[in-house]
Amino acid sequence: MGYFDSIYAADLPHRAVTVYMYLRERANKEGYCWPAVSTMSRELSLSRSTIQRALRELERTGWLAKEPRWRENGSSSSNRYLVLTP
Repeated sequence: MGYFDSIYAADLPHRAVTVYMYLRERANKEGYCWPAVSTMSRELSLSRSTIQRALRELERTGWLAKEPRWRENGSSSSNRYLVLTP
């Protein structure tokens, strides 16, 4: 069973499946990607709050690990996401 079959069988809301597929497509060989929420919102035509809800659902259910990133001056940058297949 491929990873798309697995996520479809996971009984997640469609927003979470959409965001997962977006992140999976953009992940590097190690499974990492770091798009900003505003970028995902614009490219998926979903609101920022919908993207954030989907990210929380994916993280809660083990499909995604989120790592905060920081700039040298201490301000926050976009998160780095590790796309998982539970």
